[in-house]
Amino acid sequence: MSDFRMETKCVQSGWTPKKGEPRVLPIYQSTTFKYDTSDQMGRLFDLEDSGYFYTRLQNPTNDAVAAKICDMEGGVAAMLTSSGQAANFYAIMNICETGDHIVCSSALYGGTYNLFAHTIRKMGVDATFVEPDVSEEELNKAFQENTKAVFGETISNPSLDVLDFDKFVKAAHDHGVPMIVDNTFATPINCRPFEWGVDIVTHSTTKYMDGHATCVGGAIVDSGNFDWEAQGDKFACLTQPDETYHGIIYTQKFGKAAYITKATAQLMRDLGSIQSPENAFLLNIGLETLHLRMARHCENALKVAKFLQGHEKVAWVHSPALEGDKNYELAQKYLPNGTCGVITFGLKGGRDASIKMMDSLKLIAIVTHVADARSCVLHPASHTHRQMNDQELMEAGVQPDLIRFSVGIENAEDIIDDLKQALENI
Repeated sequence: MSDFRMETKCVQSGWTPKKGEPRVLPIYQSTTFKYDTSDQMGRLFDLEDSGYFYTRLQNPTNDAVAAKICDMEGGVAAMLTSSGQAANFYAIMNICETGDHIVCSSALYGGTYNLFAHTIRKMGVDATFVEPDVSEEELNKAFQENTKAVFGETISNPSLDVLDFDKFVKAAHDHGVPMIVDNTFATPINCRPFEWGVDIVTHSTTKYMDGHATCVGGAIVDSGNFDWEAQGDKFACLTQPDETYHGIIYTQKFGKAAYITKATAQLMRDLGSIQSPENAFLLNIGLETLHLRMARHCENALKVAKFLQGHEKVAWVHSPALEGDKNYELAQKYLPNGTCGVITFGLKGGRDASIKMMDSLKLIAIVTHVADARSCVLHPASHTHRQMNDQELMEAGVQPDLIRFSVGIENAEDIIDDLKQALENI
């Protein structure tokens, strides 16, 4: 479907039914798949043939949805995972092992920050965090001989910093490592990082891609552009024989699909975290309207941001789509058609006023979720980022009074009216 425009890919890509097959992508709700001979099954386990034998590794429903996301991002191969956290974990650990190191933008979702700052460190992989506005000189100083990847978010959650692709991609490639970007908030509707030189993209499909808060999931997409062979010693896991698969060399046998094949054959085999076929089915339904919903999210969010900006009780408002915002110029460069439906703001009364205002909302719900059809708010310092200390909160761009507001696709005036009445109560 690569010749079609994005709207058509959202609706049609991934599943092309043959004569007599279901028009709608079916749910292959089966753990196992039948073959006629032992040799047929054996060739699948040896990666000599493609096919399905156990849903923990691959499933037709999942593969169709992964193919759609891959087409939307402009990649060569993709896989689904059980969550966005699993996607980010796999994306890094597919090329890292004990003794390795990664460079990360510090403006990350709290769970991702914790994953890289603490969890993978226990596995022997260290991370150095840099501010998103770091100078090129300081960014280059963060690299070490054992650095294997650079990681960032297109639009960070919840600080809403726009990643300067040119700066981070150049540094990654100058040091011979891939650039990995979480594109959850922008989605491929508003940004396709591969067009800016990014090598690997991840998603929490739980957010805008699903769009209805029905299913948790993640995805990894490979551009196929990073030359693993050129850095063969550094990425021996891809360029040297894998003894767990009879000495297969992924780059030689699978070419541009090497990275995703290894992630499936090794990490998914050993760790699980596959997305369920039913969740993939629901995700696909969400993807079919993504291009429509993202436009409405962005339109509503800008209206709400402008309303808040003019309210006497509001201390500050942050949206990359707002003219004058510190990320406005970067957003115009990398996301000219829209950013996302998430904005942040703080009240003049500080943290206590923020909490009181949130408790007074009627239409807008307080939930942990973000980026679906319904408007919702969260106080990250008290909720998603509460595992962070004060220094880590500031490094992640999370102020104590910050309210993360995920603007939905309801009528914008109804959303604003709910904010008005809640602000009157503080």
